Amino acid sequence: MTATTGTTGTQPDGGASRMDPRRSACVLIGVDDYAYRDSLPSVRRNLTALRAVLTDEEIWGIPEDRITVVANPTAPAALVGPIREAGERAEDTLIVYYAGHGILDGPDEQLMLTLPGSVDDQPDTCVRAHDVRRAIRDTGAALRRVLILDCCYSGGALTDMAGADAGRRGSEAAVETLRDVNGSYVMTSAPRDRKSMTRDPRRCSVFTGALVDVMREGLPDGPPMLGLHTLFLAVKERMAGMQPEVPQEPQDEDRNGVGLLEFVRNVAVLPPLAPPDAPSAAPPRRIRTLVWSLAAGTAGLALGLGVPPAVDWWHDRHPAPATGSCGASDDDAQPRAILLDHSDDLDKKQVDYEPVEGISSLALVSEGPVVKALALADNSPGRVFPLTLGTPTDLRPKADTADTLRRANGGEYPEWYDGEALVVEKGGRTMLIGSETGPAIRRFDISTGRQVGQDFPIPEDLRYWPRGGAQIGRSIESLAVSPGGRHLYAGWEAPLAKDGDKRGRGIIRIQRYTGTPGGSYTPDGQYAYLSGDGMNLVELVALDDKGGLLALERNYTAGLGTSVRVVQLSLDKARDVTDDDSLYGRSADVFAREEQVLTLADCPAGGPGAVATPGSAQINPLLDNVEGMALGKPWTSGPNRGWHPLYLISDDNGSGEQITRLYSLAVRLRP
Repeated sequence: MTATTGTTGTQPDGGASRMDPRRSACVLIGVDDYAYRDSLPSVRRNLTALRAVLTDEEIWGIPEDRITVVANPTAPAALVGPIREAGERAEDTLIVYYAGHGILDGPDEQLMLTLPGSVDDQPDTCVRAHDVRRAIRDTGAALRRVLILDCCYSGGALTDMAGADAGRRGSEAAVETLRDVNGSYVMTSAPRDRKSMTRDPRRCSVFTGALVDVMREGLPDGPPMLGLHTLFLAVKERMAGMQPEVPQEPQDEDRNGVGLLEFVRNVAVLPPLAPPDAPSAAPPRRIRTLVWSLAAGTAGLALGLGVPPAVDWWHDRHPAPATGSCGASDDDAQPRAILLDHSDDLDKKQVDYEPVEGISSLALVSEGPVVKALALADNSPGRVFPLTLGTPTDLRPKADTADTLRRANGGEYPEWYDGEALVVEKGGRTMLIGSETGPAIRRFDISTGRQVGQDFPIPEDLRYWPRGGAQIGRSIESLAVSPGGRHLYAGWEAPLAKDGDKRGRGIIRIQRYTGTPGGSYTPDGQYAYLSGDGMNLVELVALDDKGGLLALERNYTAGLGTSVRVVQLSLDKARDVTDDDSLYGRSADVFAREEQVLTLADCPAGGPGAVATPGSAQINPLLDNVEGMALGKPWTSGPNRGWHPLYLISDDNGSGEQITRLYSLAVRLRP
């Protein structure tokens, strides 16, 4: 082994005793989707987990806008470019991490970092470690520069980066990495002649998993602050305990004492920065915002070499979080949705002896430091629960006393209310609620829960038999109000009897109303779209004033479980079908265009136990009876700039076999 340390007790020229996260920059690069070699699904776990600990204020706390994740860069410039950009921003420390397949090329066996389309014996399809070294060395004025490689033969960087004749210096090369960079540190997952490994694609790689765990757990016998070399020694010790199943030895090298500087807080010995909300509260979570690039994954690993269960002990104790890309991608290979967090904190809870159950709709009322919302229960009597949700990356939902929906005179509705849809009108004083009993759309005062004005008109053909063709119990399931308040959209859950389906895809009608917030709304157009196979419409969100909508679909099949997906709709070119008696067999240009944003089954469920399993069988434990959806305003800064926070909530139907679960995601929508 050639792991070495640098000069003890010294600091880089002009350096402070701790790496300052607020003046640093970090690039996490991962390649998991390969065209000509084994894929590396674990790489997405590496990027997710590593980004989470680095942005955690309790650990290091680099700001969200100073960490960049690059997933599956398709060209050398797409890999090296973000390194140079980060180098220009870093005043204190530049950190570069790469995970993917590593290969040795040429007679001198240079280390090559691979791209999705890299081909053996074609070095121009890869990125030389030497080029990464130049990007790190030649860019910006950072006081110190750190490179962490988790890929096969990554120890080759200790030689390749030392200079053209490094191969002739043998073990001396280990202390020569980035020798001309004043203040540098390199950590690699393996020597230059060994492969890096992973066993379970649902978990981090052996090396990155150990590194993340050490930062997340801390060292009980360590100092208050941990340096990079101290982290390295702890990682090395963990991996040594897995021998001989893990025949890889991590390496490090240090120039000018960078590895000895204070880097992260030792959470095992230091108290939390902020006390918990209550004595019984859970420890602070370590999960932070994820960017599109989390669709990438685990470090450059040889999947052909299996690692027996001896390496699993720390994974079992600390399973990978259920965060990351939800699989739906478009033609530029970027994900459309990323799961940020989920919480079951509302499940089977009571507020003033009233159960928080049957949640069928969700509407945001505030997006300040803590997100606030209203949640509609579909049981009787109709109730609306005020909720605090926490933040998109750290959900901590709590419910307050529910307001019962009442008639204008204060009397209760005598029949089963079955409220399924809720939107808050512009101004925040009133809310519109759709009920399948009737069906009906009514306005309520938020402060009193009393109805304001008359029921909204419902077109005859959208009513139940014998007046119309709506299926009993499958009428109004969703409401959405355009941002300006001019249009109200009401979505019917299932096709009308006269419409049917098109090869299994339901023909769903959406009724548009035109009016003013707090005033009257009049039906003025009907539109239709084709749902997913066997899916029903359960929620809508209006994206603009031109007919852009987000639709939540759900279906349950006994023995197969639940399906949940979100699609983006455009009514812009769809035809008004108000006067069409039946839509069965109509041509495709009649319907609204739809584009899938996410399928919940494709979201990562994390390691074993990271997601509680519902009583009913599901292909992914995240799945349950999702019925509510709310969309936040787009982020205006940081790595998620331009994306929207999206919240979903499931309806447990008051059953012990189902869960009231809140989800938060980041979604990228079409303009």
